[in-house]
Amino acid sequence: MTEIPSEHPRHDSLVTRHRIEEGVERGITSRQGLIAQGRGEAFDYLLGERTLESADEAARAAAAHLLLARHSVLSVNGNVAALCPEELVDLAEATGADLEINLFNRTDERVEAIADHLRDHGAREVKGVRADARIPGLSHERAKVDADGIYDADAVLVPLEDGDRAEALGAMGKTEIVIDLNPLSRSAQVAAVPIVDNVVRAVPNVARHARELRTHSREELAVIVDAFDPEAALDAAERAIRAGVSDD
Repeated sequence: MTEIPSEHPRHDSLVTRHRIEEGVERGITSRQGLIAQGRGEAFDYLLGERTLESADEAARAAAAHLLLARHSVLSVNGNVAALCPEELVDLAEATGADLEINLFNRTDERVEAIADHLRDHGAREVKGVRADARIPGLSHERAKVDADGIYDADAVLVPLEDGDRAEALGAMGKTEIVIDLNPLSRSAQVAAVPIVDNVVRAVPNVARHARELRTHSREELAVIVDAFDPEAALDAAERAIRAGVSDD
């Protein structure tokens, strides 16, 4: 990767672009992922490339959900694997969640490449290789999940999600946590917890909250979950985008 001076005004954005490029070269990220990255980057620019207070509150609620869950899973696609593999592994360790690969442009080679990539960054177990179950109502490759992974989970974190799978997971009765920079996307709109933030900030932020909350009782965690208002979080993010002001 070309060395980017730390003082460059677009340093963080350029680093994430190069990570996606490298992901394509390594067979982790699909070429369509380049387009998705550009779309997300545009929304992040409108958000001021910062974590809004409402997004931080959503990250805290997400952490509480993951800690309360009987079985939580972090869904991993090619872009997320390229952008924040170490942070995903850290979040899995902080919450006791499984990591599971789920791809729209799925090939055995890509699945194995992502699994190896996650293991290289500390993952002990990676699900999604067997894909021995299906999400009802979906006809494409994202329907393929592990029976003892996403299919069994009661809480699923789905960064950079496709809207139809988001709806299908919700129809299965799962608590769905979505990281999406577009508050108007179908994924964010149907999520129990929409985190309108860049995945490279949101994933470590959820992990930080999870570590802070691990000593809380289930009753205290339930209070955090019940107090979270997804519509208010989405409205705050949309106001910030439209007005270019903070979400205080």
